[in-house]
Amino acid sequence: MGSTAGVAVITDVVEDRGPRLRADARRNRERIIAAAREMFVEHGADVPFDEVARRAGVGNATLYRHFADRGELAHRVILSVLERMTEQGELAAAEEPEAFTALRRFAHGATEERIGALCTLMSDTVDKTHPELIAARTRLEHLVETLMTRSRAEGRLRADIGSGDLLMAITQLTRPLPGMGGCMVNDRFVHRHLDVLLDGLRAPDPTPLPGTAVSMRDLEHLTDTEEDQARPDRR
Repeated sequence: MGSTAGVAVITDVVEDRGPRLRADARRNRERIIAAAREMFVEHGADVPFDEVARRAGVGNATLYRHFADRGELAHRVILSVLERMTEQGELAAAEEPEAFTALRRFAHGATEERIGALCTLMSDTVDKTHPELIAARTRLEHLVETLMTRSRAEGRLRADIGSGDLLMAITQLTRPLPGMGGCMVNDRFVHRHLDVLLDGLRAPDPTPLPGTAVSMRDLEHLTDTEEDQARPDRR
């Protein structure tokens, strides 16, 4: 992962509630979100706030002025990642003449977000039922389903694959490897392995798969069930 300067273009695409921020305040906010995403990927959800401020090049007071606590910061990081993935996919859909090419481009862009390394934020840190997150997930789901439907109409995507299958595969590819120093060691292989995966999604003559196609809604229900079972009061 590069320096904050290399990712400072990350923007919080959801409009802030209340008065519009001044340009310098908005730049600070964007730098904090970018730095937090980097550090969550590298070190997990428990990274100290002062380290995030240092990476962003702002003071602790500035960080707390924008984000009251870790939950609020994590919420904005996840929201910006989901929105950016969707915007990249929508741009690919508009620019690529073939839907499967746009789907491939979306998938490679999504791996750059390292969504697998951010999964810990979605457990206890972020409220998954927040209307902003629901809207962002719905928009992303619509994009992926549209690209998949068009790819099937082209005869290039197998019929037994859902949006959840693709997002789960990308998540698995971008998870940190145990004992290997975080997500960074995956950089050498992730796009290579993703292309192998995407070739496996091609039609015709695919190998039959067990089970049924998985949607993004299926993933959400599965995650909720596992979290309920893991709570101490459920044991």
